[in-house]
Amino acid sequence: MFGNLGDMSKMLEGMQENASKLQAELESKTFSVKSGGGLVEVSINGKGEVIDLIIDDSLLSDKASLQILLMGAINDANKMVQQNQQNSAMGMLGGINPFGNK
Repeated sequence: MFGNLGDMSKMLEGMQENASKLQAELESKTFSVKSGGGLVEVSINGKGEVIDLIIDDSLLSDKASLQILLMGAINDANKMVQQNQQNSAMGMLGGINPFGNK
């Protein structure tokens, strides 16, 4: 009914190893986003952590604009990270059909 459990165990170990490699690969990537025509640039790693932030001096006297541009850039960068994670996960699972249908 379940086939060869040894083979299934090996397959699960391989999937776990691939998932670990994928996680490390995702975490090593950097995503950069500019907003306000380049007045604000945010770089974020694959974990979603901000690793670099560049703010044009002209924004330092305009707190409201700075806040808006920062929020937009950070949100856009986080969306890029999430999309990359989803695409990578789908790529890893692409050859696996859990329902056994062909």
